[in-house]
Amino acid sequence: MNRKSRFDTLLVHGGQKQDPLMAVNPPIYQTSTFSFRNAQEGADCFAGESDGYIYSRLGNPTVRVLEDAVAALEGGFGGIAVASGMAAVTTVYMSFLGRGGHVVSTDAVYGASRGVLEKHFSRFGVESTFVDTSRLELVEAAIRPETKLLYVETPANPTISITDIAACAEIAHRHGIRLVVDNTFCSPLLQRPLELGADVVLHSITKFINGHADVVGGVIVAKTEADHSLMYGVMTSMGPCMDPHQAFLVTRGLKTLSVRLLRAQENAQKIAEYLEGHPKVAWVRYPGLESHPQHELAARQQKGPGAMISFGLKGGLEAGRILMDSVGLAALAVSLGGVETLIQHPASMTHAKVSAEAKLKAGITDDLVRYSVGIEDLDDLIADLDQALARI
Repeated sequence: MNRKSRFDTLLVHGGQKQDPLMAVNPPIYQTSTFSFRNAQEGADCFAGESDGYIYSRLGNPTVRVLEDAVAALEGGFGGIAVASGMAAVTTVYMSFLGRGGHVVSTDAVYGASRGVLEKHFSRFGVESTFVDTSRLELVEAAIRPETKLLYVETPANPTISITDIAACAEIAHRHGIRLVVDNTFCSPLLQRPLELGADVVLHSITKFINGHADVVGGVIVAKTEADHSLMYGVMTSMGPCMDPHQAFLVTRGLKTLSVRLLRAQENAQKIAEYLEGHPKVAWVRYPGLESHPQHELAARQQKGPGAMISFGLKGGLEAGRILMDSVGLAALAVSLGGVETLIQHPASMTHAKVSAEAKLKAGITDDLVRYSVGIEDLDDLIADLDQALARI
């Protein structure tokens, strides 16, 4: 498939090569190892002089389809598919951070992305600083001579704050460090960080890319061959490889990304407007609303506001508990980006292990409710929220 094809064509056909038996969908190569035609072919594969397959931890044809497809969608050199979103995050950290190194990261970043730095990488002499990366002066001030990585999540989870990727790329490159962007909330449909200057982009493909709440996975895309080679080597050594059946399911989900996300985004805009006008709602954070602090930046940087909403209730934590216990259509569950609508309380769920002080500083307040909008009928979703809010 030609990488110059338009986005929706790449969604359906990206990464695929014609199968010898003419299968329309990429076959599942459910095998741990691959045989060689002769000893010389085996030697060539191990020497890196042949593109053949050796062992599924080192590479698998079904997984390669997904890697190539996402790399084409992001406009990068190559992809690396791994077993979970956190495997993607950890592979990036392992590739660029070492003893005495330092990382600057978004303060409202996904709880586990922060936790693995604070609780595990710190044991090996890696230091981390978390700031509101939507404020560029804080990013600049946090960088030290030993900083190796600027790690940005935008929109941030769960505050939906927006960071200027191009401006962060300028700062990072001026200091000789790499910019990594977690693009999970937008997917390559709505945002392409590599085109804005980032060096590496990653996703929890459990979310919008797969879109059906039935697979856990992650993917990394590097802009350059050198960074791809470095991270691929770390991945194959550490072993968080993706299973071929897992890759097959994600590739299937990827084909409908535009159809799913655009429908969910349409719902999200209307739901955000409904919530903003509700007397029991204190505040709403959604990039499609003019009230969002970075509304204009989101309009420039993203191709749409997405399907994630955060909001707070005037009754605080207790009101949020009543709301989440009262919804009937939205599932009370963590994760996001599926065809079904989900609701959760970040302070006590996804970010429970982040310290109270750090949560407060990052804006993860006790009244914050995160709402991942699905593709259900809009009127049904609003009716569900309406009856739940009426119980507060």
